[in-house]
Amino acid sequence: MTDSDGVTVRMLKDAADAAAFRALNEEWIARYFVLEERDHRQLDNPVAAYIDTGGAILIAELDGRPIGCVAVAPDGTGAWELSKMAVASELRGHGTGRKLLAAAVGHARDLGARSMFLGTSWKLPSAVHLYETFGFRHVPRETLRLASTRIDVFMELLLS
Repeated sequence: MTDSDGVTVRMLKDAADAAAFRALNEEWIARYFVLEERDHRQLDNPVAAYIDTGGAILIAELDGRPIGCVAVAPDGTGAWELSKMAVASELRGHGTGRKLLAAAVGHARDLGARSMFLGTSWKLPSAVHLYETFGFRHVPRETLRLASTRIDVFMELLLS
């Protein structure tokens, strides 16, 4: 899907995309937090972590260059986790995150997801605001099984 600004959102297709997924995520995680064991596992082999488990990784591209990414993965109950969303720091604030989010939600919906969930942090107010404006609602910590020390915001979007 290409928009008037030239940003295309597509599925991860090769090792270069996997490297971009890693680099984009390492940049924001290292800026605000510390990479955890789970991050290393997901970023070292994103195909095994997401695609081989029935999920997907979407890449936002501008002029042939990956500038953003997001992963989605089913949890086995009809809910899908939204994970590892990142946009190149110099391009944030121009709608790429919203495009990635819309594509991820659409993909999960097309595959029968009844809801989506995510964990984020109050240290990322722009991300929290984006999710809120998209319809994600805050839920109690106990509602979601997310293992990360940096998560202090728990959100869910009902799709059905």
